[in-house]
Amino acid sequence: MRVISRIDDFLGPLHEGIWEITIPKSSVTEPLGPGWERSLLNIPSPGTLASYRKGHYHIHEKQTAFSVHLDRYDPKTHPFLHLVDDAPLLLMIADTFTALVASARKSAEIKTGLLLKEQKRTWQILIMVGFALFLVATWIILNPLLTFGGILRIMVPLLIMVLGIIISRKGISPDFTGIVSRGSLFIGVSVFLMGIVSFYLPLDIFVQIVLLVLSFWAFGSAWMSFSQVARGKDSVPEGFYRRLMTGIFSLLLALLILLIPDAMVALLMEIFGILVLLLGIVLCAGGWRLRVKMNTEARE
Repeated sequence: MRVISRIDDFLGPLHEGIWEITIPKSSVTEPLGPGWERSLLNIPSPGTLASYRKGHYHIHEKQTAFSVHLDRYDPKTHPFLHLVDDAPLLLMIADTFTALVASARKSAEIKTGLLLKEQKRTWQILIMVGFALFLVATWIILNPLLTFGGILRIMVPLLIMVLGIIISRKGISPDFTGIVSRGSLFIGVSVFLMGIVSFYLPLDIFVQIVLLVLSFWAFGSAWMSFSQVARGKDSVPEGFYRRLMTGIFSLLLALLILLIPDAMVALLMEIFGILVLLLGIVLCAGGWRLRVKMNTEARE
């Protein structure tokens, strides 16, 4: 008789003080049972192929194994608490940087083989897109404040409008035959209209709102980190000192945003420019590897 094993069967240690467990794919016959949903928004993690959530459980699927940890807050029911506690701003920046550097160094043999079958000119596209990102990154690094203003002027109103559409959609039946929630529909339409109006708001208002959100995010992360550390090492399975340093630097970041906002905006945008630059390098490196492999196989 075939023994069926699921990821859920291995999750016990997470409730016994273990921060993260690794489950070899060879140990699992039916990985994702009922309740697991693919997560599209995550902090970048080196080697992660896909991410899945089920309540507080968070899976990072890798090439040969599943890494699972337990978030303190379910992003579906407590999105803000999850953001400040499980996804601090500093951690997002650091992990994104680490993931991009790891991608630049990684040899993508499996992806290369797939691309060779799909499109022989893929390496040219990768290099062109990578070079375009390099130019964008250069512009951002040289003009951080101007870029920040442009992003706020265009992206924030669009994001508000998209949020309004998502909320409105929840008020309409799946087959668009009727209204299932007048409240959701009203709130969604109102948010969408706010997005349209926000196109005409002064840029200073946008800047102040974004800075307040970033500082509040950082203060919230600092508070959560210090609260966790205050309970002792046993209450911080992910690492006592890592959590402590996250709290200290989050508090420092929040204070600097409030005290020297212009300098911090410039710094954050330059960091963003560096991340875009790294992404361009990753694409160019991937395109070059693909070109070399294509030439090697052509000679063979």
